[in-house]
Amino acid sequence: MRFNRPDRSTKEHFDSDVLEEEVPMHDLIVYNDDVNTFDHVIACLMDICGHDAVQAEQCSILIHYKGKCGVKRGEYDDLRIMCEGLVDKGLSAVIE
Repeated sequence: MRFNRPDRSTKEHFDSDVLEEEVPMHDLIVYNDDVNTFDHVIACLMDICGHDAVQAEQCSILIHYKGKCGVKRGEYDDLRIMCEGLVDKGLSAVIE
């Protein structure tokens, strides 16, 4: 059996400069209110933003005591969907 070996006399040239599009990042901010319970905020963050229980609880505490918390960072289009979901659940949320 004969194997074809690659021809080592030719070299491929690759351009090391990779074009990268810089995508602006945004923050999804949830504000404190006098309506929603800790449990509701925690459930919303877990359900809509994908937080685990500990992260959602920590965010809810910051929201309560600091007045607001950045609960997610990412591209605008991804955050817009989450923001709309949180607002639909009665939370005060904006994208900055």
